[in-house]
Amino acid sequence: MTGSAEKCAPPVIFLDAVHKTYRAGEVDVHAVRGVSMTIHKGEFVAIMGASGSGKSTLMNMLGCLDRPTKGRYLLDGTPVSELNRKQLSLLRNHKLGFVFQSFNLLARTTALENVELPMFYNHQFLTIRQQRDSALKALEKVGLTDRASHHPSQLSGGQQQRVALARALVNEPEVILADEPTGNLDSRTSIEIMGMFQALNEAGITIVMVTHELDIASFCKRIIIMRDGEIVSDEPNHKRHLATDDLASLNQREHRAKLA
Repeated sequence: MTGSAEKCAPPVIFLDAVHKTYRAGEVDVHAVRGVSMTIHKGEFVAIMGASGSGKSTLMNMLGCLDRPTKGRYLLDGTPVSELNRKQLSLLRNHKLGFVFQSFNLLARTTALENVELPMFYNHQFLTIRQQRDSALKALEKVGLTDRASHHPSQLSGGQQQRVALARALVNEPEVILADEPTGNLDSRTSIEIMGMFQALNEAGITIVMVTHELDIASFCKRIIIMRDGEIVSDEPNHKRHLATDDLASLNQREHRAKLA
């Protein structure tokens, strides 16, 4: 759980009565309705909800990819609504890392080159050697240094998601936003990926994850449920699963099945 000292610190994410309304022809679509939320450093939060609940719209706003129609959003104390496009881009690239369901890797570039990509936009001068070293370090964190020269087509789905995770880590963000990161993966690989998220979280990275799968949300420390653009539940997860334990149980079941 997040320590009391961290709880006293300013939140990494602070939403105050945030709304998002889209215009669809003659109709206003209220995707997010008055959401208030506080997420502190070191939390691991799952946002759940059915299709149309507003969770993806909320994630886009958290990622500074969209602006609230009304309300306040502070990212690490910075009022997002007051920033111009360039300032938003700088904040996003410095503070946030993104992981998506579809991996979003460039097909014609190697794993290493995919991981290097965010460093071209962080507006800090890095030599080619420094970029390479940072990318290799990020790949090492996800156990893929031996696949650095492989292209996405040469990698399994789980390996591609690990590359995507390394890419999210390369600029050393304070927050990782993950949108259905296990949606295209099998059960074993999903648990392995959640184990990596748990390890990163234990190392101090704040993680916010959108998922519709309760078994994936069970690995998080806190579960927020949305419906019709509103938060209907926000509770700590007292029955949290540990990926290491779940993998051990899975291995035992598979071993027994082979002996049967």
